Amino acid sequence: MDESSSNKQIKLTFSDIDLAKQLFGEHNGNLQKIAKAIDITIHARGNTVIIQGDSIATKLAKNILDQLYGLLKEKYPIYPRDIDYAVKVLCSDDNSKLKDIFLDKVFITSKKHAITPKNRAQKEYIDAIRNYDMIFGIGPAGTGKTYLAMAMAVSALSKGQIHRIILTRPAVEAGETLGFLPGDLAEKVDPYLRPLYDALHDMMRFEKVSNLMHQGVIEVAPLAFMRGRTLNDAFIILDEAQNTTSEQMKMFLTRIGFNSKTVITGDITQTDLPANKSSGLIETKNILQGIDGIKFVFFSKTDAVRHKLVQEIIRAYEELEASKKNVDS
Repeated sequence: MDESSSNKQIKLTFSDIDLAKQLFGEHNGNLQKIAKAIDITIHARGNTVIIQGDSIATKLAKNILDQLYGLLKEKYPIYPRDIDYAVKVLCSDDNSKLKDIFLDKVFITSKKHAITPKNRAQKEYIDAIRNYDMIFGIGPAGTGKTYLAMAMAVSALSKGQIHRIILTRPAVEAGETLGFLPGDLAEKVDPYLRPLYDALHDMMRFEKVSNLMHQGVIEVAPLAFMRGRTLNDAFIILDEAQNTTSEQMKMFLTRIGFNSKTVITGDITQTDLPANKSSGLIETKNILQGIDGIKFVFFSKTDAVRHKLVQEIIRAYEELEASKKNVDS
């Protein structure tokens, strides 16, 4: 790749014309995404781009394009959302290496889609799951906590590292008082476990999930079902853990057996517990950090990888909560 530059203009020529077209996107849409995000202009002709703007911003744009081109050379397909992730990562730290993040394949779904981390927090989370027996993923909605944990669980099962997957959530706003709901037990708890089923079906064919559940290899159950058990040779995920009481969390954590890995996810800003109940997740954050074998990974709203509006919604609610606190004080 040839380059010539001046104070506020950089010219880049990419040697592979086909890869350059993929990099630029349809109607140069990827280039325009980058230009809008960092307030520069980018003009393309053939396999060459000219970047104009502030010297720091143009250098950043060059770094983004160079690294994205490197991903394409490694046969990583660039989608429009990857542009957003790349800009976010390199804007926060221009020394980051996109290859270290985007090429870390966690699992290949039944639809041949590669599940990979999309930012440094997700990469830290994936590495923690690989290297620790108990991992807490704490942060707002849309940051990939549960989805990535599920992908790691399915990957571990497919490699024979564990013998079963156990997915659990506290049901009915942590109270788990299911008796008043209509229907049999499965119908009562299904709405609270549905997000876990959705993630599973996104990674594996429906028939395979059904067969594994029938065989007991995959179990999806409310948290109350964990009482009195010892969970050996398993990958266990406790989702929505902010809605566990202190007693429920202690019960769950003491179920862990040999050759098991446990991931606990939750958002401590969105507890549904009654006012007189403290969150078991908040308590563990305060008392378990520093214990060997346990790792806490914290996500922020900037790590959201859902629709771009999710990050703005999270920010708006944070501002609302802050304003309420100011009024109360």
